Amino acid sequence: MKIKLLLLLVVFSTSTVAQQIVNRDIKISGLVEGVSSDTLAAYVNKLVSFKTRSTLSNTSSKTEGIGAARNWVLEKFQSFVQRSPAEMKAYIDSWQLAPNGRRVDREITMGNVIAELKGNDPNDKRVIMVSGHIDSRVTDVMDSTSIAPGANDDGSGTVAVIELARVLSQRSWPTTIIFTVFTGEEQGLLGAEHMAATMKKDSIDLIALLNNDIMGSNNSSQTRIINNNIVRVFSEGIPAFEMDAKAGAIRQYGYENDGGPRQLARYVKEIGERYVDNMEVRLIYRNDRFLRGGDHTPFVNSGFDAVRLSEMNENYLHQHQDLRIEEGVEYGDLAKFMDFEYLRKNTAVNLATLSNLASAPPVPVEVKIDVRNLENYTTLTWQPGDVARTAGYYVLMRETDANQWQKKFYTTETKMRLPYSKDNYFFAVQSVSDGGHESLPVIPRVLFRR
Repeated sequence: MKIKLLLLLVVFSTSTVAQQIVNRDIKISGLVEGVSSDTLAAYVNKLVSFKTRSTLSNTSSKTEGIGAARNWVLEKFQSFVQRSPAEMKAYIDSWQLAPNGRRVDREITMGNVIAELKGNDPNDKRVIMVSGHIDSRVTDVMDSTSIAPGANDDGSGTVAVIELARVLSQRSWPTTIIFTVFTGEEQGLLGAEHMAATMKKDSIDLIALLNNDIMGSNNSSQTRIINNNIVRVFSEGIPAFEMDAKAGAIRQYGYENDGGPRQLARYVKEIGERYVDNMEVRLIYRNDRFLRGGDHTPFVNSGFDAVRLSEMNENYLHQHQDLRIEEGVEYGDLAKFMDFEYLRKNTAVNLATLSNLASAPPVPVEVKIDVRNLENYTTLTWQPGDVARTAGYYVLMRETDANQWQKKFYTTETKMRLPYSKDNYFFAVQSVSDGGHESLPVIPRVLFRR
């Protein structure tokens, strides 16, 4: 049965004009329904059982500390490898880290736990990644022995990644999906910095990273707001590495709000809300929260499109706190303070986004907007990124003060002329597969001369 969406798309071609309701992919909907709140809860309780997952904690024990926790995640990934019909591998990327004079006071063994679900299209070199961080902390970030449950920060992101690996590995995808559990986030984004540098050095075509950090609690401290229907997506408008080189064009054409991470965030909102009922994806137009940081940032700084997903209302009584009760108030990051149905929905938003991106063809290339004439029409041209997997294209349009794309125009051609002034709207183009899966949008370059 086809499930109708709220989004109404206008479909254009050179010969026909029609209206079409966008429908959910039934197979992806089935995978979304397969995400289990009970499984997520069981995973969190297992992580908490390691007592502390401080990056500086024990690496030799089989039952306590960061080493045991990493090995358990690896075992879960390896169990999925055995059942997956696709080519898949799981491993720990380990390295030695010297004291850094900040949050690492001795040499330690670092390790990111990774599962790679290889794409089945040999011509598609693209990679999509989802991540969380396994390390936990108490008030003193250098305390490596006190009990630090880390149920929500970031047990929630870690178990989301494990559950996504379990569900998505049940089938194969054209594009490679990497599931990563970082170490060292609380000590300064150390695991993420290591992996971002490695991927940049190896010229990995990472087109999107969804980083999940603190996404399983539904209520806030102080303001006491309770809501499990909204998740935040943080995204940078124009990454710093692009600003100097492109500042003139960005300023002239008004593209301050259209960098790669911002386009990815809009994509998460559209696809997440399409597939997950009773869920709003709230776009937050900054890279991260005040006084805090996340593992997506080293990737943004390395030139990759990366965003952070996080709960809407944070409770600071249950983050970075020693376990204690003061004046009748209980502090600490315990599983009992989490909402696992909320975590299920947030995990499902990730799943819908990843599976659609993994099914979509590569983005169109040479996307241009023609500004050579004074007219109230807009003409865009482009070239296909992959003819074999591209069935058509959407031209996207929004008013200049709108935060989301408002209209979509469909065509099978590589050119479109629209009766809307280029001065009053922003445009983009995305590729579409024969199954209706959309690529990320591409903002056009300005064509001045013939």
